[in-house]
Amino acid sequence: MGRKKIHDKVPTHDEMMIPTLEALKLLGGSGSIEEINEKVYEVAGYDEEILEVPHDENGVQTKVEYRLAWARTYLKKYGLIDNSSRGVWALNNNEIDTTNLNPNQILKEVREQARKPKSDKIKTIKEVESDIEEEVEDQIDWKESLISIILKIEPSAFERLCQRILRESGFVQVEVTGKSGDGGIDGKGIVRLNGFLSFHVFFQSKRYKGSVGSGDIRDFRGAMQGRADKGLFITTGNFTREAIKEATRDGAPPIDLIDGELLCDKLKEFNLGVKTELIEDVSVNAEWFSKI
Repeated sequence: MGRKKIHDKVPTHDEMMIPTLEALKLLGGSGSIEEINEKVYEVAGYDEEILEVPHDENGVQTKVEYRLAWARTYLKKYGLIDNSSRGVWALNNNEIDTTNLNPNQILKEVREQARKPKSDKIKTIKEVESDIEEEVEDQIDWKESLISIILKIEPSAFERLCQRILRESGFVQVEVTGKSGDGGIDGKGIVRLNGFLSFHVFFQSKRYKGSVGSGDIRDFRGAMQGRADKGLFITTGNFTREAIKEATRDGAPPIDLIDGELLCDKLKEFNLGVKTELIEDVSVNAEWFSKI
């Protein structure tokens, strides 16, 4: 199937509204963005190739994830859902009957509400769409900028960056090995729980613009098997659905996955090259990454 045809098959944000509400209902009324998105994929039954269409060249988000952000924004403005400062989204009414909802009506009412003048000027539909797009883009623009910078640093610097993130997360004895022919193992560390239990973890760091597939996960697992308790795969891109399934396959050593979006969140959380003002104006410090 041609690239354009695949892009054309990606559902629009209004088509994702009802599946988003159904997903939240199945999750018990609330969930993180990751949980909601995964449940939407299950509810709507989107094809694998549609889920892997990137939103931009850096691959921080897929087009489906981007449009789901639009869907959540419209549903929030319509008063059906809300989100907390910790990124958890919830239904305002757990007993909501989605069969009585019309996405087109939601679009129309949100746009009309946004057009109501706070001054003498009435906004056009295009201006309303632009405002909503800006609201959605604000959530990912800094991540796209950050990933662009990370993709330009040296591979060894990216390994050291991953090492720093693990240390900030509480890992000890974190080493970067980077041995060639070692199945992609770039380093190792130990994580301790409550000061008693400890787990040996191998990690692989992969700067990538696209999607990491299940083959990469299998190769990594094969290299770490019998040598570590867990694996951690860190990428600037994202993971295919098959890769996610492979990482949590029953009977196999578990591998935790950190994609580009979560990587950005962690850098922001630990103030590593990312500064957050109280007004939530997130800026990226390119110079910080050149010194890694």
